[in-house]
Amino acid sequence: MTETIQSKLPVMEAFYTIQGEGHFSGTPAYFIRLGGCDVGCVWCDVKDSWDASQWPEQTLDEIVAGAQAYKGRLAVITGGEPLMYNLDELTAKLHRNDFKTNIETSGAHPLSGSWDWICFSPKKFKQPREEFYEKADELKVVVYNKSDFKWAESHAARVNPDCLLYLQPEWDKSEKMLPAIIDYVKDNPRWNISLQTHKFMQIP
Repeated sequence: MTETIQSKLPVMEAFYTIQGEGHFSGTPAYFIRLGGCDVGCVWCDVKDSWDASQWPEQTLDEIVAGAQAYKGRLAVITGGEPLMYNLDELTAKLHRNDFKTNIETSGAHPLSGSWDWICFSPKKFKQPREEFYEKADELKVVVYNKSDFKWAESHAARVNPDCLLYLQPEWDKSEKMLPAIIDYVKDNPRWNISLQTHKFMQIP
């Protein structure tokens, strides 16, 4: 699917908000959530995104026009798994309109698009592709149980030296896992903690 330039994309939702996670937490951002995912995380909080056929297709001009309606110039492409589609032309149009482009991806599909920031969040349910270890700006690992620390380290050992490292508690397991993450990061200070702060702020 990624070999074909997309003139339309299935958009589950698009909205202007504050980025709640990772390196850009607290930054105004326009989120473009594409429908379609074949990774299948059991704890996914947007399972409605998985079936792309449920969501209306929008032209790239329509998508970019939606972003232009707001003052912020950070566009975050997420999903689902956005790299199920070729995003070369979408990111080109966003750049031509002075947007910085971020992507949140599991790395399970070939990289397309021109990105100012790549948030690589590998999942156990589908093996990521090798290219993401070199190109990721940020490695974000969702911690669901204690075995995920060892799994996170296995990925951290492969990313480029400048890649930022984040551990993020799965929302429904936060009460149990956050204390463990705090202790782990204190003992392993190259890691940082990412929290889903948008949920605390009760915003999208």
